[in-house]
Amino acid sequence: MRAALEAPPAEGRAEAVTPLVEFAPAKINLTLAVRERRADGFHELESLVAFASIGDELRLAPGPGLSLEVKGEFADEAGPGEANLVLKASQALARRLPGLRFGCFFLEKRLPVAAGLGGGSADAAAALRLAARLNGLAPDGEALVGAAQETGSDVPVCLALGSRVMRGRGEILGPALVTPPFHAVLVNPRERLETTRVFATLAAHRRSPPLGAFAAPHPGATPAEWLAAIAAHGNDLEAPASALAPAIGAARRRLAAASGCSLARLTGSGATMVGLFEHAAAATAAASAIASEHPTWWVRDVTLGG
Repeated sequence: MRAALEAPPAEGRAEAVTPLVEFAPAKINLTLAVRERRADGFHELESLVAFASIGDELRLAPGPGLSLEVKGEFADEAGPGEANLVLKASQALARRLPGLRFGCFFLEKRLPVAAGLGGGSADAAAALRLAARLNGLAPDGEALVGAAQETGSDVPVCLALGSRVMRGRGEILGPALVTPPFHAVLVNPRERLETTRVFATLAAHRRSPPLGAFAAPHPGATPAEWLAAIAAHGNDLEAPASALAPAIGAARRRLAAASGCSLARLTGSGATMVGLFEHAAAATAAASAIASEHPTWWVRDVTLGG
């Protein structure tokens, strides 16, 4: 799949350059509280976010124009190239800083789409980091942060990376948190859930009263203390997402029943479940067993945070 916003260079005149490469890790919402609706139509959120050891890969071959090619397992599900967040983020940055160099982006799409893993947002953030590297920009500069906020709610935290709490629409980022590495299993029953549908169903499944703000454990807290803090806060979107896609409940029950699983819950607006394990061997064994039992599901054992 190829999308070009400007014509590529004529045959034989392309620059001989080495592409720049960025990893676009999956974003995992370990907690997610949905609070009041804002005047702009978005909800106030609070979420403890960590990033996984799995993700997409984005390369940028510097040159004239701005274009995108998408390949990989989930390329066909990524939608029209012109609407891809890689190009939208690049355009948002170009409006702020005219004259920037870009070129052709090559996206290896490894994460399922509309899965609550922030794949598109991670890709957009990777595009901004690549543009910053190519043009000598500070990765946390005002123009990059503004472009991230314009592109999508999850893009700022994906640009910053690191475990942290995000609030507001997603534009308010807490300080980076030092967490132990979490061994986890991601399970997606190959269901696509659009975020707007999940939020539209939220009112019928609203928890009352809402939980208070997430409090990170003390510095040097053990994995068990972190797991307890995370377990005390849920994901407000899990119930509405499960109502829309009952397979989510089946994935949750299977994860929760796995030996060594300390906690299983939805990440983001779904449909991916994340199971947290204290030991890597238990996570690997659980992922292997679940994948064998449900060959149509997308199952990966990963590391979070750390």
